[in-house]
Amino acid sequence: MDKRKRKRTDEVETYSMIQRIPDQVKRLNRMVGVTDIDCIENLRMDRNTFGRLCLLLRQLGGLTDGKYVSVEEQVAMFVTTLAHHQKNRIVSSNFWRSGQTVSHYLHVVLRGILKLHGIFLAKPEPVAEDSNDPNWKWFKGCLGALDGIYINVVVPNIDKPRYRTRKGEICMNTLAVCDQNMKFVYVLSGWEGSAADSRVLRDAVNRVHGLKVPRGNYYLCDNDYTNSEGFLSPYEGVRYHMKEWGPECERPQNAQEMFNMRHTKARNVIERALEIMKMRWGILRNAPSYPVKVHNRLIMSCFLLHNFIRSEMVHDPIEELIDELPTVNVYEEHGDEEEDGFVDATETSPEWNQTRDAMAQAMWTES
Repeated sequence: MDKRKRKRTDEVETYSMIQRIPDQVKRLNRMVGVTDIDCIENLRMDRNTFGRLCLLLRQLGGLTDGKYVSVEEQVAMFVTTLAHHQKNRIVSSNFWRSGQTVSHYLHVVLRGILKLHGIFLAKPEPVAEDSNDPNWKWFKGCLGALDGIYINVVVPNIDKPRYRTRKGEICMNTLAVCDQNMKFVYVLSGWEGSAADSRVLRDAVNRVHGLKVPRGNYYLCDNDYTNSEGFLSPYEGVRYHMKEWGPECERPQNAQEMFNMRHTKARNVIERALEIMKMRWGILRNAPSYPVKVHNRLIMSCFLLHNFIRSEMVHDPIEELIDELPTVNVYEEHGDEEEDGFVDATETSPEWNQTRDAMAQAMWTES
């Protein structure tokens, strides 16, 4: 009888959590602690950036070590989900954790990252009067560029008509605003795919804690948005896209074409930033089976982590891949209380059209 009890006790100890911890630590170290190459392939950031992220989440994000799961492993499971769009059962198998543990810490880390949005979001600086940047020196006072991006989403059948785009895909229309360094300043996610870009922008400007554009400054945008104070769009009916200004195309023939050519070269920063986002985070290329509310928060976390990675990593391998690709217009399918110092409307005005005409004429005269 004593031998049976001893045998049963040994079997229980064989599968105890305590004995599995050393192997789980080895797997985590193999992923993030051996070389930067492995860390970048698995988590889209090098070891130094990953360590700084974990430290920041400990100090300011409210993350703490669990009884068996450290903060580093919590963050690694979360970032793996974003980077490779791995489902819960795949992540639990790779990390030797239960599906409940993976799901629990997904939401814990997500809350911690969103809590730090004030730190991760960039603060835009207007183009200076003495700027020598060949792409931006023509746009004094410009803060950056904005565009909309469609992100696939899974919704109930009753909601699919609202989320259906012009191309028949079920997506969310997300507004993204970035500065000249491809860091995101503002992101508004959650609008249905059927919503027009101009409507999403109008909502962003009118929100209490929405997009703030100081009067006298502006963002570059395409023709899906109205040319209005704070938002400078190109001339309609005039060639504009990057592929129309290749080496085999004739040079600008008038002031409007000159303006559009320089406008698209500067605004290309938002298209590059969004392309890097989709290459970095697999969850943005596919439709995850999360509720829409959770999906919105995951999208926000992708933009926030993108900013953090660009701030900490000197060389971004994803950007290097973008530099090897031909420069084309990637997203052609798109079609606090308010203060007096900020733009509060997106309606066109003769004064703003005259401002654009004056800029175009100055470019043409100088050329």
